[in-house]
Amino acid sequence: MSRPTFASIDSAALKHNLAVVRRHAPRSEVMAVIKANAYGHGLLRAAAALSAADGYALLELEEAVRLREAGVRSRIVLLEGFFEPGELAVLVEHRLAPVVHCLDQVAALEALPASAKLDVLLKVNTGMNRLGLAPGDYAGVLERLRRNPGVGAITLMTHFADADGERGVAWQMERLRQLPGWGAMPLSLANSAAILRHPETHAGWVRPGIMLYGCSPFPGETGEASGLKPAMTLESRLIAVQDLRPGDTVGYGGMFRAERPMRIGVVACGYADGYPRHAPNGTPVRVADRMTGTVGRVSMDLLCVDLTDVAEARPGSRVVLWGEGVPAERVAEAAGTVSYQLLCALAPRVPVRERAQ
Repeated sequence: MSRPTFASIDSAALKHNLAVVRRHAPRSEVMAVIKANAYGHGLLRAAAALSAADGYALLELEEAVRLREAGVRSRIVLLEGFFEPGELAVLVEHRLAPVVHCLDQVAALEALPASAKLDVLLKVNTGMNRLGLAPGDYAGVLERLRRNPGVGAITLMTHFADADGERGVAWQMERLRQLPGWGAMPLSLANSAAILRHPETHAGWVRPGIMLYGCSPFPGETGEASGLKPAMTLESRLIAVQDLRPGDTVGYGGMFRAERPMRIGVVACGYADGYPRHAPNGTPVRVADRMTGTVGRVSMDLLCVDLTDVAEARPGSRVVLWGEGVPAERVAEAAGTVSYQLLCALAPRVPVRERAQ
């Protein structure tokens, strides 16, 4: 019998969440972000469920080629562009659109044959201070790209640093507006938070990421508040039950000490499955369809849960770690991280299957 830990993916939820994007940005084209193996949901599975999107965005050249070989014909964008000039031939062959964010890439593009017509996204740094050209370089680079016969369509792109926070996007939008001729360019600006909160950023292409998978981009909120549905559920089973006396401890280091008689369950899931090791006592978990919390330190293959008030729980009882009935945002909040990390950290050893409808 196989180990009972697995993740189920709800393709209907992915489609629903894409429809939420459409409702918020009805006049925009949608570039579904499926980087990091579609945030742990499976590249080809997610691409199929999100086939109504106008294009996809990811990082790895090899994964982009996989999409083309799987029959995807819509736009595919490489969010970090290309890393070596030798990759350009592959981009041209498979009609992949790189993000251009530095002068070295601009120079490499000048070796393209005139027949290439490679579409690019010109990324300008408006305050995130990660990738992107300095605004002072924008006009000169744009002119170089326009003179390059191997370059096709050019889209202006930036990335918002605080679309989910109090500072918002106005300060970065103002920097964009100072770029010469920016309003005449095709645009790609909005991430998930901007799609939901800043309609002034919706022109051109929007780039939903975390919201497609049912999680909120906003601190303290769950996706449900924005009408989203969780697409991934991580679940396992109880494999043992222990009775504790007052003073007994649980797990490595005795991180939890019982103050009263307790009943605890042992779950076949640990940090080697992608569950956060640093999750503290009381991190929410659902056992036998009842909410409870973790106790003790998460180990490589196991974690423990409080069953004192879940009398019906016994070995074999279903345990939901996040997803259905247990928002990943609440688990992440308890563990001092973000839902993005939980979803992306799902370990290769965890079987992933389509959720039965």
